[in-house]
Amino acid sequence: MVLYIIGLGLHDEKDVTVRGLELIKTSEKVFLESYTSVLSIGKERLERFYGRDDIVVADRDFVECHAEEIYLPAKDGNVSFLVVGDPVCATTHSDIIIRAREENVKVEVVHNASAMIAVGCCGLQLYNFGQTVSIPYFDEHWRPMSFYPKIKYNRRGGMHTLCLLDIKVKEPDFEAMKRGKTIYLPPRFMTVNESSEQLIETERVLNESAYIPSKTLCVGFARLGQPDQRIIAGTLEELKEHDFGPPLHCMVICGEVHEMELEALRPHLIENSKSQIDSEGELFDRNGSFKQC
Repeated sequence: MVLYIIGLGLHDEKDVTVRGLELIKTSEKVFLESYTSVLSIGKERLERFYGRDDIVVADRDFVECHAEEIYLPAKDGNVSFLVVGDPVCATTHSDIIIRAREENVKVEVVHNASAMIAVGCCGLQLYNFGQTVSIPYFDEHWRPMSFYPKIKYNRRGGMHTLCLLDIKVKEPDFEAMKRGKTIYLPPRFMTVNESSEQLIETERVLNESAYIPSKTLCVGFARLGQPDQRIIAGTLEELKEHDFGPPLHCMVICGEVHEMELEALRPHLIENSKSQIDSEGELFDRNGSFKQC
């Protein structure tokens, strides 16, 4: 009797590992976590592939307020909790693991690909990354900038920063709640364009030169791990003007970039750009050739 926390990878139903698939097919209960990330397909396709029709979708309220309904049944039978990407890349899943073990529930993790690893496909070396940050949506009342000192710290040490972009799924409409109605807002997925604009605003407000919007090299990603994934490298000022297409998006703010990384990034530079990259990840409008590191 085990709670299996199973990573589903980044694309569709076929990204699950063989071991994960076997466990899903034989578990007594299966839950699909749906708020820290999303797949490009719906629950119905997963059910057809898994050969079952009883997957329970666990939204934010379910996971945060009723997590015991996920792990306590594992005292009496095997339970699979399905997570997009890799299970250990979100604190939400770590919390469930801790709470389950406190109840003497055996937990096993089945790993899979995640955005935190897949960003290496652009050519940046994973061992050169520092702390990962989350970029939340700004609104008229709340403009959190706690990610900024982490980016600054990383870049001062020459490290790249992976920025995970906000998603809003099944968010309540608070104006409707005031009228006694339960209405959920349409899903929102932050784009590279939106995050670039917020990062530019943050630098303008805090003004500590953590990065230079017109010069610092960044890489934008869309639909990582999918056949139509898109990778574009340029400055924040450049990236905010480009269409990356449907979600999910993420981005990297580069630190010190060595020569091999520069060569790997070359195919992803914005078309017609005549920028030059130096070993500190800054772009300069010169002759379009790489400096020697």
